[in-house]
Amino acid sequence: MVNIIVELSKYLIITIIIMYTYLCFRIFGYQDAEKKQRMLKRQNTLMFMLQLIAFMVLYLEMDDIKILGLYLAQMALFLATILLYTHIYPRVSRLVVNNMCMLLCIGLIMQTRLSYSKAMKQFMIAACAIALSLVIPIIIRKCKFLSEWRKIYAIIGLISLGVVVVIGQVSYGAMLGFTIAGINIQPSELVKIVFVFYVAASLKVSREFKDIVVTTAIAAFHVLILVVSKDLGAALIIFVVYLVMLYVATRQPLYILAGLGAGSVASVVAYYLFGHVRTRVIAWKDPFAVYDGGGYQLAQSLFAIGTGGWLGMGLCQGQPDKIPVAAEDFIFSAIAEELGIVFAMCLILICLSCYIMFLNIAMQLRNQFYKLVALGLGTCYIFQVFLTIGGVTKFIPSTGVTLPLVSYGGSSLLSTLI
Repeated sequence: MVNIIVELSKYLIITIIIMYTYLCFRIFGYQDAEKKQRMLKRQNTLMFMLQLIAFMVLYLEMDDIKILGLYLAQMALFLATILLYTHIYPRVSRLVVNNMCMLLCIGLIMQTRLSYSKAMKQFMIAACAIALSLVIPIIIRKCKFLSEWRKIYAIIGLISLGVVVVIGQVSYGAMLGFTIAGINIQPSELVKIVFVFYVAASLKVSREFKDIVVTTAIAAFHVLILVVSKDLGAALIIFVVYLVMLYVATRQPLYILAGLGAGSVASVVAYYLFGHVRTRVIAWKDPFAVYDGGGYQLAQSLFAIGTGGWLGMGLCQGQPDKIPVAAEDFIFSAIAEELGIVFAMCLILICLSCYIMFLNIAMQLRNQFYKLVALGLGTCYIFQVFLTIGGVTKFIPSTGVTLPLVSYGGSSLLSTLI
């Protein structure tokens, strides 16, 4: 009986995610506010249905009463999040709020499948981060001088990254963060936000060539410190975000060409300087040829995606635990194995609809500083999605970054929600 329920649930979950994703894009075609509201409420219903079905399967397979407790706590959190955001901020983008909750929901389902303890920690961090994120717009509204603090942003960013180089702990070949009172802190996640504010403030003050050189030099220091600490994923994100913001602010194609040229040279230099970069490139070229070496992670990822096929194995029917760091860097592979490639493609489209809304919000803003901030943070989000999914599917070499809101990781979850 349980096997029949699990098999049926697979098709129901795929149907629900397809309907939800369809609404993500269908909503752009309507101008009628009432129709949009109905579609947004339908999305909420679909999300709660998906969550109910998934946790029912998890409970039947794991036979642990704690699963039901976690389900009820998550349902309460998502319901409170939707209600609080819409009542405190009536003009909030409901699609962004819905997608935020859906991505968190998918992430917590897979975290519960992989490790109950990790799912519990992720839930607690998400609850605290959502509470904090509800206050952020009020803080921004009250602080009228955020665009004048560019030196403070630069100092905070450089010192935070510098501390990691000095006292950072090595994890998978890179110095990503340090531990305080048992809590692992990864400063680069929050520095990405501060960096975007620094660039926006600098470009608002002046776009003269000599000032752009200074801004570029400080941006390059951020990237250099990350390269020294071997956090190449964060370095790539900051580099790309800076190029996009610089181009939008100046409309000078030469800056983009110069940046891409410098980035290409730096990539070649990094290949010869850092052994773990060479290992990842070799694994990307042919992971099965170096299966016992650096190719094991990527090979297992590809096996998982291939095994899942279009419709997936079903929750708790695959072997995502065979994928190294499945809860963090390779969460997309675990999702594709158990929930299928169709589900995984819908996940990508949901992320893409978020970015479209971020661009839409940026275009509506009249203040140049906040327009650049919205663009920078949106680009930071979508490029991190690209790096994560591109790495686990062998489209690009793996960079070791998490999938925003879905992967396990407190610092990443906190910074994304902010």
